[in-house]
This record gives sequence, C-alpha cells and structure tokens, in this order.
Amino acid sequence: MIGWNFTQQVDDEGQNPFDRLFKLFKEILIHTSGEIDEAISWLTQLDKQYNLTTPDYGIGDFIQELIDRGYLSKKEKGLSQNPTSKLEVALRQQALEDIFDQLLKSKRGQHNTRHIGQGDEQTSELKPFEFGDKLEHLAISESLKNAQINHGIEEFKLTQEDLQVHETYYKSQMSTVLMIDISHSMILYGEDRITPAKKVAMALAQLIQTRYPKDTLDILVFGNDAWTIQVKDLPYLKVGPYHTNTVAGLELAMDLLRKRKNPNKQIMMITDGKPTCIKKGKKYYKNSWGLDKTILNRTLGLAVKCRKQNIPITTFMIARDEWLVNFVDQFTKANNGKAFYSSLDGLGEFIFMDYKQNKRKRR
Repeated sequence: MIGWNFTQQVDDEGQNPFDRLFKLFKEILIHTSGEIDEAISWLTQLDKQYNLTTPDYGIGDFIQELIDRGYLSKKEKGLSQNPTSKLEVALRQQALEDIFDQLLKSKRGQHNTRHIGQGDEQTSELKPFEFGDKLEHLAISESLKNAQINHGIEEFKLTQEDLQVHETYYKSQMSTVLMIDISHSMILYGEDRITPAKKVAMALAQLIQTRYPKDTLDILVFGNDAWTIQVKDLPYLKVGPYHTNTVAGLELAMDLLRKRKNPNKQIMMITDGKPTCIKKGKKYYKNSWGLDKTILNRTLGLAVKCRKQNIPITTFMIARDEWLVNFVDQFTKANNGKAFYSSLDGLGEFIFMDYKQNKRKRR
C-alpha cells in the first residue's frame, strides 16, 4: 500500500518466535483488511529483508502454528486460509492494547455516576438497612457494634434496627452507536485514514465488551448510504467509491438508539470529510464542492434533533481542511456535542477519554 514503510523489527526480550511474528502479522492483517494470503506475502517479504525468522522456525512453521492454535482454519484445496473468531478477538485485543495503553495500566474501568443509589461499588457512607438492600453491602462491624450498644453483651441479639449497609453508587449504562466513514476520501492521495479508524473502532468494541459488558454498541458505516456491521467485520472494512452521506448515517444511528431502552445514549462519528451527499427519493443529490446548503441544512437539522432527544454526538475529524472545520463547528454547536480535530496517531486517545467522560448518567 502507498504511504507505509516498515523499519527493522526490534526483538522484544523474552518473546518466542511465534509471538514476535504474530504481533507483526496482526498489524499487517488490519492493513490488508483481513486478506490472509496478502498478509503472509507481506510478512514473507519483511522476513527476507529483516531476517525475522530463524533456521529452526520459518514462515511455514508460523502458519502451521496459527492453524494449530486455532487462529486460522485449515486450508481446503483451492481455497485461501480463513481467519477464525479467535483471531478476530486477538486483533481487537491488540488494538485495545495499542490505543488504550493508559487504560490497561490503570485499575479496571468503571463508569459511575455521582448519584447514590442501587449499585455495586461501595462508598464510605453508611445508612440504616432498608428492605431491598443487598446483604453483600452489609456493614458487619458497624451492625454488631450497634447490637452491642442497643442490647448489651449479656442479652446479645441482632435486629433489623441494628443493621447498617454501605451506600453504593449507581452505575450508569450507555448505548453507543459508532459511525465510520468509508467514503473514497479515506484513502485519497495515498493517505491511509481507514486503517487507524478501524483500529480505533476495534479497540472501542473490545473495551465495551470486556469492561462494560452491560453497555450496548452498534456499529455502522456510511458512504452514499449507511448500513450496520458486526464487530467481527471491523478488520475487513474497505473504502468504497462513495461520497459522504452523513445524513444517512445519522438517521440510521437514531433508529438504532430508538430501539434501545437505555436512557443514556450517544453517537461517535469518525470521518475525514464534510457531507457531500443526501438521498432525495430514490436519487442521490451530490456536491463535493464547498458546503452545499441543501446538504448542510439536512445534516444540521439532524444534529438539532439529536440534541432535543438528549443524544450527544462526538465527532472525530481526521483531516483539517477549511471546509471541514467550518462544517464541524456548525454541526457541534447545533448538537451541543463535542468535536476533536486529531491527528491519526492521537485519535485513539481522544475516543478513550471522551467515552469515559460520557459514561456519567445524564439527568
């Protein structure tokens, strides 16, 4: 691919040959959109240039170990190798480790509100036991102390009036829709913007599934139209010959969130371009030059509609041209949301920070 240069691999101390090759293989596989044969070809070329393998462990041994460990399905006659679900999980996990490194070094993440209520995380505050309080929140020492004071040692007994329980914070749940732009501009002029967008999406999906399992995540892509994809499809995303129909993406996102009973909802949009397309009836209205008022008004109208429904939109722009900045400013003000003009390297950190902040319950 144009624009990517690999330098010599620096061996990680303590890693065996499989682990070293596997980490590089996963990175290449994201760039090749899941094309196993192409990724192996890249890896073979890198091996020839940088001597990644040893006389005792070659690329063929690595491929066989991928199959033995369940990362690749067995190759049938005339067919290419296929990635398994185990490999897809490994790709998302590496994306999480690469992008959310700070999270992994901290304690296991939770997204609490500032409001006391039925929850799982105890506070230092105590309150009298009430019907419905969970017994695991019982403050044993304080309850026994109350029983001793109220009834004495000689006639010791424990009544409901003696019981104390820890206050808990209510843990909010969040329903998120992640929108990913797959218009042609995501690879325009040889600059690969779709690969970092995929990595961020995979990391976010892995974060929610492993750390916030009660949350929901819907993922959609948008070009001339918008459609949903599964988490397992993320490594295989490719850019198409599309314009940017942000309206179609927002309409689908709102439909998805409307079906979620969770009151806490948000939209995250990764894009590198201003809206250039809407659908009028069965026909497309397109204009790639400047900010078309017809397209812009439809887009801003949906931003306002989301605001009225308490659905904040966080926009992550991976380009900085004048028309784009102008659109994002108007869009963010209309929605009262957030916008980040980030480089490709900083995109993951911005998404992580904003996702954590938006976990707080809204009232």
